[in-house]
Amino acid sequence: MQTVLITGGAGFIGSNFIPFILKKHKNLSVVNLDLLTYAGDLENLKEVEGNTNYTFIKGDICDRKLVESLFKQYNFTSVIHFAAESHVDNSIHKPDAFVRTNVFGTFNVLDVAKKHWMDDSNNYKKEFKNSRFHHISTDEVYGSLGETGFFTEKTPYAPNSPYSASKASSDFLVRSYYHTYGLNVVTTNCSNNYGPKQHDEKLIPTIIRKALSGENIPIYGDGKNIRDWLYVLDHCKGIELVYHNGKAGETYNVGGKNEYNNLYIANKICSVLDNVIPKKNSYKNQITFVKDRLGHDFRYAIDATKIENELGWKADENFDEGIKKTIHSYLKKYN
Repeated sequence: MQTVLITGGAGFIGSNFIPFILKKHKNLSVVNLDLLTYAGDLENLKEVEGNTNYTFIKGDICDRKLVESLFKQYNFTSVIHFAAESHVDNSIHKPDAFVRTNVFGTFNVLDVAKKHWMDDSNNYKKEFKNSRFHHISTDEVYGSLGETGFFTEKTPYAPNSPYSASKASSDFLVRSYYHTYGLNVVTTNCSNNYGPKQHDEKLIPTIIRKALSGENIPIYGDGKNIRDWLYVLDHCKGIELVYHNGKAGETYNVGGKNEYNNLYIANKICSVLDNVIPKKNSYKNQITFVKDRLGHDFRYAIDATKIENELGWKADENFDEGIKKTIHSYLKKYN
């Protein structure tokens, strides 16, 4: 049985990925290392609590001694690295936490993995010949698009926020360990995820929460900023494919081909709520425009041709159904 270290598994994407991969691969053992900051919640992992192939450990990826001790104890054969500070607004006000976790934390896990799996000549030890470090990243490292065009794996990096800059830094660290040491790494850069288990601070949960509470629904600027929305389970399928079949040293972009601006998202959610929990006035009346955030990128859109053609991935969930599933998952939480 292979034992995989999953960092940040109590967060949004990680807590969707762990049940998915444990169900699909019965011969896999997962150790979830998560510090349980405000964005991590063990309630997200209730469904795997009794799984004998699952272990949770509360801890910090920046704690070198802890990470080393876990590699010795569990003899990890691979790492899938989700752990990151990810809220752009928070990075604007407290960038130091993003540099610490996203840059130094990634280096820590990456370097410990390299030292555990490889000898002094940078050759893989026999028992780790198939070991892999899979780094989960974002399309925000590419900067901002205009009205047309798409991010590809060859798009130059141009991060515009402290968050995206810290993720770009971690991407380059992972890349360097492949080119310098020959470490078996892969990186996936995804578009905006949506779905169950996302933290309250993010756009879609915020719209749902504010609508249900009767508060103003805040939309930055004129609401015209565009994102490519990817259902989280489609992303999990992409991660699993790249983890098992991706080419060492390569990057794969994962996008949902669902480009919508923020105002459309707010109106769409309000329309669904008008049907599901109708009230006298439409929820749309609560939409309010607020001061735009600093450095707000105009548009993200991913060209997922590479992962589609090389690995056979495709997004299965259409946005209309995906957003309904998402809303119903939050109704249980907020209502």
